[in-house]
Amino acid sequence: MKKVPILIAEDDEDDRFLIQAAFEDCGIAHPLVFARDGIEVMQYLLNQGAFANKEAYPRPALVLLDLNMPKKDGRETIKEIRNQEALKTLPIIVLSTSNAPQDLKICYESGANCFINKPSSFEGLLDTVKGIYDFWFRLALLPR
Repeated sequence: MKKVPILIAEDDEDDRFLIQAAFEDCGIAHPLVFARDGIEVMQYLLNQGAFANKEAYPRPALVLLDLNMPKKDGRETIKEIRNQEALKTLPIIVLSTSNAPQDLKICYESGANCFINKPSSFEGLLDTVKGIYDFWFRLALLPR
């Protein structure tokens, strides 16, 4: 069975490398697709621009979303995703260094399914990635 991709919005190159390494170290075989900002996230999800080929860029199983990105940040991106009828059920997991109460409130009110603080160590990131995978791919039932 073909694995459904996971879309990861992260503008920091070092964080992208660490996230990819964590998924690999955890043995998670889902393809990872990285977007640098909310504009690329929406282009991917709507199959626009460089992501126009729906077979090459299928709907992801979930979105891991950083909050503080250039061009269009995570807060705006959550709202835009939720305004698309076809994307209303797409799980959105915020993975951010922020723990500001207003960010939590805005994200959940806008439709995020989960808010996780980015760990400060690679070991913590491994635990986080494993937890995300265990919950969202082994326990939760996801819409197709």
